[in-house]
Amino acid sequence: MANKKQSAKRAKQADVKTKRNEALKSATKSAVKKAIEAVQAKDMGKAKEAYMIAIKALSKAATKGTIPKARASRKISRLTLLAKKILPDALPIKTGTAAKK
Repeated sequence: MANKKQSAKRAKQADVKTKRNEALKSATKSAVKKAIEAVQAKDMGKAKEAYMIAIKALSKAATKGTIPKARASRKISRLTLLAKKILPDALPIKTGTAAKK
């Protein structure tokens, strides 16, 4: 229990931030799972949309500081590699040596 006004305010702020971070993490995990399922189902239209939503969610979570930027980058990279492996023409982003030319 907080003894001073400042510590009470800090405790309240911590609760608000914790709830916000939990909601953002949950939404991000759901978006990534949906993207993986759509890619594995080989549904082109659904995979593109789910992929873009997952990338946006991961980037937003990293920007807000909810997850580390390196983790978001790693998950985006792995999701992109999975999608390119299963559906080479599904994504608008080019990967590999073809993109460097």
